[in-house]
Amino acid sequence: MNKIDFVRSEMMAAMKAKDKERKNVLSSLLTALKNVRIDKREELTEEEENKVVLKLIRQSRETLEMTPADRQDIIDECNYTIKVLEEYAPKMMNEDEIRQMAGSVLKELGIDAPSASDKGRIMKELMQKIKGKADGKLVNQVISGLLR
Repeated sequence: MNKIDFVRSEMMAAMKAKDKERKNVLSSLLTALKNVRIDKREELTEEEENKVVLKLIRQSRETLEMTPADRQDIIDECNYTIKVLEEYAPKMMNEDEIRQMAGSVLKELGIDAPSASDKGRIMKELMQKIKGKADGKLVNQVISGLLR
């Protein structure tokens, strides 16, 4: 079952449970997935589906960051949206897993003592391997911690 069908069935369950907020979040996710499929003119791969989910999460986080502190309604809505969307997002790598991948990339590149000048090469190789599996900011922090 692809993600579109799964989200559709989850949305139906939310409708039956009269959970309007969850239904609205799933409806927006379903619309985004369908739009990407229509633009592509063929079925989406799992990676492409995950990319759509991660994009919606990122947009909600950006909205959350720009929202004034006195707008609690928007803050609650964004937090709920992120919570629901994360159920459909791929499992993200943690800091230790990123550090292990970075170690293997350093070995592949033949870099024993990484310096600031190597950061671009390291990031390029590492991001190709873990794209969509780890947060770019966290990857940047881990790489910065490895530099001397």
